[in-house]
Amino acid sequence: MLSNLRIFAVNHKNISSLHICNMCCSRIRASLKRIKPLVSLGRSYSSLPGLLGNDIKSLRSIINPPIAKIRNIGIMAHIDAGKTTTTERILYYSGYTRSLGDVDDGDTVTDFMAQERERGITIQSAAVTFDWKGYRVNLIDTPGHVDFTLEVERCLRVLDGAVAVFDASAGVEAQTLTVWRQADKHKIPRICFLNKMDKTGASFNYAVESIREKLKAKPLLLQLPIGEAKTFKGVVDVVNKEKLLWNPSSDDGKDFERKPLLEKSDPKLLKEATEARNALIEQVADLDDEFADLVLGEFSENFDLLPPEKLQTAIHRVTLAQTAVPVLCGSALKNKGVQPLLDAITMYLPSPEERNYEFLQWYKDDLCALAFKVLHDKQRGPLVFMRIYSGMIKPQLTVHNINGNCTERISRLLLPFADQYVEIPSLTAGNIALTVGLKHTATGDTIVSSRSSALAAARRAEKGGEKKQRHNSEAERLLLAGVEIPEPVFFCTIEPPSVAKQPDLDHALKCLQREDPSLKVRLDPDSGQTVLCGMGELHIDIIHDRIKREYGLETYLGPLQVAYRETILNSVRATDTVDRTIGDKRHLVTVELEAKPTEEMSSAVPVIEYAESVTEDILKDSREAIENGIHSACLQGPLLGSPVQDVAITLHSLIIHPGTSSTMISACVSRCVQKALKTADKQILEPLMNLEVTVTREHLSAVLADLAQRRGFIQEIQTRQDNRVVVGFVPLAETMGYSTVLRTLTSGSATFTLELSNYQAMNPQDQSTLLNRRSGLN
Repeated sequence: MLSNLRIFAVNHKNISSLHICNMCCSRIRASLKRIKPLVSLGRSYSSLPGLLGNDIKSLRSIINPPIAKIRNIGIMAHIDAGKTTTTERILYYSGYTRSLGDVDDGDTVTDFMAQERERGITIQSAAVTFDWKGYRVNLIDTPGHVDFTLEVERCLRVLDGAVAVFDASAGVEAQTLTVWRQADKHKIPRICFLNKMDKTGASFNYAVESIREKLKAKPLLLQLPIGEAKTFKGVVDVVNKEKLLWNPSSDDGKDFERKPLLEKSDPKLLKEATEARNALIEQVADLDDEFADLVLGEFSENFDLLPPEKLQTAIHRVTLAQTAVPVLCGSALKNKGVQPLLDAITMYLPSPEERNYEFLQWYKDDLCALAFKVLHDKQRGPLVFMRIYSGMIKPQLTVHNINGNCTERISRLLLPFADQYVEIPSLTAGNIALTVGLKHTATGDTIVSSRSSALAAARRAEKGGEKKQRHNSEAERLLLAGVEIPEPVFFCTIEPPSVAKQPDLDHALKCLQREDPSLKVRLDPDSGQTVLCGMGELHIDIIHDRIKREYGLETYLGPLQVAYRETILNSVRATDTVDRTIGDKRHLVTVELEAKPTEEMSSAVPVIEYAESVTEDILKDSREAIENGIHSACLQGPLLGSPVQDVAITLHSLIIHPGTSSTMISACVSRCVQKALKTADKQILEPLMNLEVTVTREHLSAVLADLAQRRGFIQEIQTRQDNRVVVGFVPLAETMGYSTVLRTLTSGSATFTLELSNYQAMNPQDQSTLLNRRSGLN
């Protein structure tokens, strides 16, 4: 049975000589040839916990543990809060790795791409599977950089719980708010880990207060720190009234002692812990009726008599209800507080069966899985990460993709361990799997056992609905649940080294788009050049780098340009006629329509209306052609050729000669809309970014002066320990190269984050400057 387990080393990159020097001989041999599964590998998954040694379990219990023992969690945070380091420590203490990896050394398990190791940031979310005290944990390390927000979004879509990591010296930061909102959107229970308690300026109380104030969450303090900054040496377990002290002479943090707090030896700590525990019991009792009845009934006289297990069960219920968040603390880099965090993950975060997924009732026990990530491997082709909601997946299984409306075969099934994978014979509901052989599946696709299974689920969903309209849309939403993809804000042209290499570039971009749906590729209709559209400078830079490293293409990027939008300021009417004879057929269309600005909220697509004079008979056959014509006309505005938004088009008259083709109707409507847009008063809209700069007091004035030159608007200046946090807005066009300028101004001490806020009208002077620059007059 054990022979079914085979270990694969994955090459996502060209390993540099430096990396090879750092790898032990057995790892190099493992990457060069298939080896027996039980040979010890340097940084690979050398032994499945519980499989080898004295405690040998059946293969089924290891591959498919009971669903109550599974935890699907993500680690999310602001950039540099310590997500990857925390993940690395978790893997070490769970026995998956033999040595402690470090982000600065570029040898972490989850940051396995060359770009991640060079830059010290997480770009792609990586899945790792490990066991902890009888629980199977599928953990996903997500990026913190705003350019890779979609990576976080698509991973949260399939998780049951999350760990939010905070820098204890900074508390809640800009990207923390973003990922917290994403978790709220997907209704994900979470626990907080205040990391970097050893850092200068770390403050437990400040961080907790920022969670309460900025995230509007109710923190449940399950731990108190023993010391802060340089004096941090351990934590107090509030629930059990114990202290956990890490041995200062221990290199890896595995050696720590847990002692009960006693009046004789720790009177001050015991008093603090008792007060914190009483406050915690009162907090939980306010949020959980069952626990309140228990406390008021049996333990109202003395909270000390309340068993820790009862309190832990109540905290678990409160966490699931998302009415409060448990808070723990530690220092991942200094190897303190990670084991209690693992205990909290298994104790307080939900198992898959505790999450309520409405659509599961329509599938019963049939297969239902969501593809949430695609990777391209040179040897195996597309690797698809899947969350299995119901049913079972096996190798050689034929599955149906609802979104693509196609049937495919899974050739092999793997368990993911960052860039190492273990081949397995089957996987059941609640797990996260990696499949090989799905050629057409993309991010956000729903996978079921067969087309008939999908139709049966849709029929059950229809029967379950009360109103026909409601249940149809409900069935469609549940069966085709995916990920919202944000609109790109930057674009630039990309050219291959020669015309002969254009097909290779097209193939590389097609593969990268399947992996990363936030990357858009289009063809410029005027120049015929390929245009890359991305979420930021870093995003496009990394795509360019990956094309070079992974596909061996030395491409050339044009200058980065901002994705402007256009709109109109007044209402205009236009009429147009197309009269063409093709062969012996006459095509005649006359259109009269009105374009006006919308008064409601911002809309990226045109609002289409029909006047009463346009009869339903005409619309019945030509509605699709009309709407296609309007949409195509609004793709390129009259000023910059940018998309037109916030416009409403009203069709007043449509006269069609019998036999006129729908293509001619579309062409006439499109030309008429363009004529109307050209005659209206036009306005350019530019992307406005939320900006947050963390800077020391002495450099604050220089930063503010620079932002004033960049047309920035300062909302407020907050105090964060000894630093100042400048919060405001700045046009995206003014942020080009801002990181270099900020480094120079502040001697490298400041950090900043940018996030798209909305599109705002440019003032006339800036608009005319931009138009002159584009037309070559400036």
